[in-house]
Amino acid sequence: MGSKISAFLLILAVILTVSCHSGPKAELSPVTVQNTPQKTETSPQQTEDTFNSKIVSQAQHDSTLDEVKRFIGNLNDIISKKNYNAWKATLSQNYFKEISSPQFLKQISDSPAMKTRNIVLRTPEDYFGNVVVPSRADSRVDDIEFIDINRVKAFAILKNNRTGEEQRLVLYDLEKVGNSWLIVN
Repeated sequence: MGSKISAFLLILAVILTVSCHSGPKAELSPVTVQNTPQKTETSPQQTEDTFNSKIVSQAQHDSTLDEVKRFIGNLNDIISKKNYNAWKATLSQNYFKEISSPQFLKQISDSPAMKTRNIVLRTPEDYFGNVVVPSRADSRVDDIEFIDINRVKAFAILKNNRTGEEQRLVLYDLEKVGNSWLIVN
């Protein structure tokens, strides 16, 4: 039974690796939460290169994490129901344009996971059905990292069975637009 679980986890990791352009990508940096008691306002001109995640208060981090967990929970429901149109509505226009490009679809089609299964992606709906649905219906968010005040990376934290080390896998790159989160990469 243990070997079946290990094999399943290995297959899942391979599928997740090629499943979305956004991830999951392993990050071997230590898992930390920024704990800054004071709340500091940020300038709208701050960019990813200059944003200091330490200015985000613990309360803001926690409330954003809760929002992202709810968003991902709803997204998991959409994906598990194979609702392409609802999933598409969670993507930014730029990201949808990117995954619709022939180059992106060819790159994913050329991946070992797709070649082994003889799958050729021709449309974003093919990508959704053959990549997103099998790999993302049960995503779990354990932590977030602020890129800027309205943009975060959502992570799952997995423990390596052999070494015991925690590994952060990027699930989604999200941006809050108005009151809604969108997948941006």
